Amino acid sequence: VQLQASGGGLVQAGGSLRLSCAASGRTLSNYALGWFRQAPGKEREFVAAISRNGGGTKYADSVKGRFTISRDNANNMVYLQMNSLEPEDTAVYYCAADSVRWGLVPTSVGSQYDYWGLGTLVTVSS
Repeated sequence: VQLQASGGGLVQAGGSLRLSCAASGRTLSNYALGWFRQAPGKEREFVAAISRNGGGTKYADSVKGRFTISRDNANNMVYLQMNSLEPEDTAVYYCAADSVRWGLVPTSVGSQYDYWGLGTLVTVSS
């Protein structure tokens, strides 16, 4: 499966953005999906994930209550709605797909995702 993230940009602190990730090549319902981010000079970190049927989600503590992950299997899309953005959210955001795990609780471990898309840059100004 090929993944392409979009929707990044420059936003002021307190603002919102919605990231999208389009999948092609395989049916998206075959994968659990995750969003990760990497800030300048920092390691990649988990942001959010959603199970194959959308019934289970997981969030990093730093984004709980502010970000929402969702998916549209019919249109092969996954989304990340980001509200109340903070300068600390500035990073390149990547979507990823996990073809192995079927559980309701998706994994937050990056190495367990086997497909990655190109990232989209989110910059939050103070």
